[in-house]
Amino acid sequence: MAIENVDIKIGKMACKMCVANVEDALSKLDGINTFEVSLDDSNAQIEYDSDKTTKEDIKSVIEDAGYEYLGEN
Repeated sequence: MAIENVDIKIGKMACKMCVANVEDALSKLDGINTFEVSLDDSNAQIEYDSDKTTKEDIKSVIEDAGYEYLGEN
């Protein structure tokens, strides 16, 4: 088990429902341990098991939910 942390900037989040959509997408990804999505900062702080998922997987679920992955903070 290789635990890693990443702080990602997310674009197109405009309301609390957007936060809920991103949280829902992240919660379905195997290997995500914890996350905190902030509308005020337009970012997500994520702890994940890199043996089970990758940053590319995280990027994909965010984009598939309709938001922009703007890179790491």
